Formats: sequence, C-alpha cells, structure tokens
Amino acid sequence: MSTKNFTPRELDRIIEMAWEDRTPFEAIEFQFGTSEKEVIKIMQTQLKPSSFKMWRKRVQGRATKHVKLRKNVSGTFKSSRQKHISQNKIAKR
Repeated sequence: MSTKNFTPRELDRIIEMAWEDRTPFEAIEFQFGTSEKEVIKIMQTQLKPSSFKMWRKRVQGRATKHVKLRKNVSGTFKSSRQKHISQNKIAKR
C-alpha cells in the first residue's frame, strides 16, 4: 500500500500510532502494511518540519517502538489493560 492509497482517516490513524510511545512500528505494518521507512516518509510529508524533527528525535533508538528491542513481549499489540475491556460488555447508556 502506498501513501497515495490511504484515506485521510487512515493517515490520521498511522500518524497517531506513530506518535504513541508504546505502539511499535510492527503494529503499524501489521495493520496498514507500511514499513517503518514508509511511516517515516508519511510523518515527514504530513507534519510540520519542526514537529517531524521532534518526533524523529524522540523515536530514534526507543526500544518501545521496535518489537525486537522490547522485553517481555507477549506477541500482541494491545495494552495489558485493554484485555479487560475487549469484547465490551459495559451496558450502553
């Protein structure tokens, strides 16, 4: 999938996931089929230059953005707290 095929909503979600500290690039690739290099290109084209620089500085070398660098990975992409709310059984108001 190239960046040209993404809807604005998909681009927003990719950017949001890339900004999240705990979301690895592998999760973005799993969900959208985009590699880390493609995500970096998306971020560079969609963000202001100063925001992109700030993001790159924060992300480079961060163990949480790469599954291989993480410790105690269970193989899922969801938060440890998320399992308690999946299959939402909370009554709707």
